[in-house]
Amino acid sequence: MAKSELKLKARKLRRSGISINKIAKKLTVSKSSVSIWTRDIFLSEGQLDKLRKSMVKGAEIGRLKSVLVKKEKKLMLIETSRENGIKALSKLSDREVLIAGLGLYWGEGSRKGNEFSFCNSDPEMVKFFVFWLKKYFGVQLADLKCRIEINEIHSDRNKVVIDYWSRVLGIKDSQFTKTGFKKAKNRKVYENFNDHYGTLRIRVKRPGQLYYKVMGLIEGLKSNKPA
Repeated sequence: MAKSELKLKARKLRRSGISINKIAKKLTVSKSSVSIWTRDIFLSEGQLDKLRKSMVKGAEIGRLKSVLVKKEKKLMLIETSRENGIKALSKLSDREVLIAGLGLYWGEGSRKGNEFSFCNSDPEMVKFFVFWLKKYFGVQLADLKCRIEINEIHSDRNKVVIDYWSRVLGIKDSQFTKTGFKKAKNRKVYENFNDHYGTLRIRVKRPGQLYYKVMGLIEGLKSNKPA
């Protein structure tokens, strides 16, 4: 059995409340491997009680409780940081939003003078970029052409993937060119296989002077960077 499949089985068993020792024996793998594969999975109090009744060593219960406390602290830090970030940046000026979009294009945009395109896999970033194009440069949704790049192991999900990106952007399926399927280097099994939608390249049809306008503004950003 492939290592990736063993990992998925181990994670499934762990979520059901099985001890690391039992999982290791069941799958014929080392306890250290199971521990690494499942270290982000935290058992409920009920599951911990069940392990106690199964005479699981007290050391493991103590370790699990310690990990749970650390996890709760981490989640609290993440949530506090998220709230502080929203509070700090939820009200940007038009100029600041313009600069944010320029930064995105500077990092992820095309450098070809005859093409204006942007590539990313984050749906929120993609939506922001399209909003930015509409707001500051008058680009309409009908002006967009999109191409998806995804591993060939997802070829059976092509329609699902296209529909997903179509909903994200609010554009028609007809605005997508033929999907680019990348040859699979391995057959690794992923836990979130059906939540993967590849990378989207957005191209503006007939960009005219758009590319030169944006690159000119980016030059303005460069002139303000720290020495």
